[in-house]
Amino acid sequence: MWRIWTLFDPRRALVALAIFLFALALLIHFILLSTSRFNWIEGPKPMKTSAVITSTDFA
Repeated sequence: MWRIWTLFDPRRALVALAIFLFALALLIHFILLSTSRFNWIEGPKPMKTSAVITSTDFA
């Protein structure tokens, strides 16, 4: 394992990893915000309902 760190600078690798994970977290959160079910800012949008057919025949 120590040979890997002789190839890469640990500070640069950890900073790059942190930036990548932060960007991935932002991407996931924006994808969730674009859905109706997981939008925690605006809340769920009301579902479009079609005509409800009710029967009053109690035969």
